[in-house]
Amino acid sequence: MSPQAVGSPSTNSKAVGKEIHEQKDIESAHNRSSSSLRRASQKQLCLIVRYKWLRLLLCNLYEVILGTKLSFLFPLVPLAIAADRLQLGNVWVFIISLIGLAPLAERLGFITEQIAFYTGPTVGGLLNATCGNATEMLIAVFALYHGKTNVVKYSLLGSVLSNLLLVLGTSLFCGGIANMKKEQRFDKVVSGINSSLLMMASLCVMLPLALQQSMAYSEATVSTLQLSRVSSIIMLIAYAAYLFFQLRTHRQLFEEGQETKGEEDEEEPSIGYISSIVWLCTLTVVISLLSQYIVETIEDVAESWEISVNFISIILLPIVGNAAEHASAVTFALKNKLDISLAVAMGSATQIAMFVIPFMIALAWIMGKPLDLDFHILETVTLFATVLITAYILQDGTSNYMKGLVLLLCYFVIASCFFLLQTPLTKGHRHPILDERVVTETIHMPARQF
Repeated sequence: MSPQAVGSPSTNSKAVGKEIHEQKDIESAHNRSSSSLRRASQKQLCLIVRYKWLRLLLCNLYEVILGTKLSFLFPLVPLAIAADRLQLGNVWVFIISLIGLAPLAERLGFITEQIAFYTGPTVGGLLNATCGNATEMLIAVFALYHGKTNVVKYSLLGSVLSNLLLVLGTSLFCGGIANMKKEQRFDKVVSGINSSLLMMASLCVMLPLALQQSMAYSEATVSTLQLSRVSSIIMLIAYAAYLFFQLRTHRQLFEEGQETKGEEDEEEPSIGYISSIVWLCTLTVVISLLSQYIVETIEDVAESWEISVNFISIILLPIVGNAAEHASAVTFALKNKLDISLAVAMGSATQIAMFVIPFMIALAWIMGKPLDLDFHILETVTLFATVLITAYILQDGTSNYMKGLVLLLCYFVIASCFFLLQTPLTKGHRHPILDERVVTETIHMPARQF
């Protein structure tokens, strides 16, 4: 066999390096954000094992379980299962399961990144769109299965609010403090695209509520559920177009600066393709189990703590469940890499608003559940104001700590509002339409019943 047929080691290494460099170009910021929480790989310790199958197993366990700074939280996973089996109390099951989701969500992002090394940009982008917010999606699926439609709406709304106000606000604030003497700039074109999609999502959420109020003054019988299903289909089409725009036609807009790529050119897959698929399935099953624990115990926790399910779903679930992603966004902001921080925060919010929410509407349609886009007046106003404030703050492409502080204060105001709101899960909080009939009935209603 000729040397040309075999190929020199240097030629092969260049080819591999080129392939890895091309893969880094299509790697999503959502997956890349988890790198700040990883430990340096020390697989050499596993290579001393004699048997190949055992060596492969140990290397996989090390990369997936011990390869994150959140590995100390993994014991909470079997502890949550034990707490449920031993019936230690729903409150403890809820707390342990919620905190245990943090390392699982971070590792799921790592696994999807590993699979993207082998599948290419299209499949990798679609996989990231599906698994990027798998924790929120699984919690919503189990809540929908148990008929807790308000938990579905509130948990997804809380994820959007948390990403736009808490995560982005903390990133801009910390980045501005750490880089006080530097001008922090980011790509306002990408943030403008995300803002446009979020405004579209806000419109689709507002229309069912507006339609319902309009029908109170007429004899129309149009169903808000039908409008919600049509809007969800259009939102899914818009998100598919966004993925095509991001991964194909305008991919260069979403690529990082050359300085960020240079730091990661040496990175290569840590585990094999088959191993990645097995870990993806395993982590999904474990996250599903903990999500089911959370959904089943959320009402008892709200009653025990004397707070509303709204506050737990909108505030607590997103904060704890996405702690790893939040920490990554702040870490990149401290390094003056706001493009990544914005991609993590706004990208996740866009994914939930334009993909996860309409997907849940479609899934409920298939399951025969009456889930619509009517998020009620308070939640709808909160969502619209959040998107509007975020878009206004990001419009000039510059950042400072004051902008981050404004977003954080807005989040604290919203959190205080939902903390003071006491609403039974079974009834929801329907805001009456103030027409003449309702006002008259309310005025003459005895104080005890009111």
